[in-house]
Amino acid sequence: MTIYIALLRGINVGGKNMIKMTELKRILEAIGLDRVQTYIQSGNILFESNEEEDSLRKRIENQIEAVFSLKIPVIIRTMDELKRVAANCPFSEKEISEAESSNEGESLYVSLMLEEPLAERIERLKSFKSDTDEYQIVGRDIYLLFRNSIRNSKLANNLQKLDVPATVRNWKTINKLVSLAVTMVV
Repeated sequence: MTIYIALLRGINVGGKNMIKMTELKRILEAIGLDRVQTYIQSGNILFESNEEEDSLRKRIENQIEAVFSLKIPVIIRTMDELKRVAANCPFSEKEISEAESSNEGESLYVSLMLEEPLAERIERLKSFKSDTDEYQIVGRDIYLLFRNSIRNSKLANNLQKLDVPATVRNWKTINKLVSLAVTMVV
């Protein structure tokens, strides 16, 4: 069995797309996912399955739409893939520390994408890189470093220009999900 982490985009934010995690867990168990657990209210689900990522993603999206009447993009990573994301941050400790000292909130994030963006779409994003907002694309993940708030970031507000379904998580959440996944190993 493979340990997977499913990341839902845009749920329980600003009173929109409300889904209770207990209900989400219940409906995912109902479609045959094993050892389902959720982490915080933003739609992070850990589970085990023998299915492939693409079919899992479609089944989860279809179940959410059928039960909650919400069309929610789902991004999936295996435990090993998420461990690689956490282990391979392209920004140095010094860069992260400097960003955190000038930022009131989180500074380091990862945008997890459904697939790698096309080269011409990556070009669209380059104009939003600045002294305060940096990014590095590694496969289908974008590491984001903000020296000011993500809320006011032109880079963060233009990630959709990559035209790839994605969801963003802060670094603490990425590491917590890795930790939870590792505890699932029997």
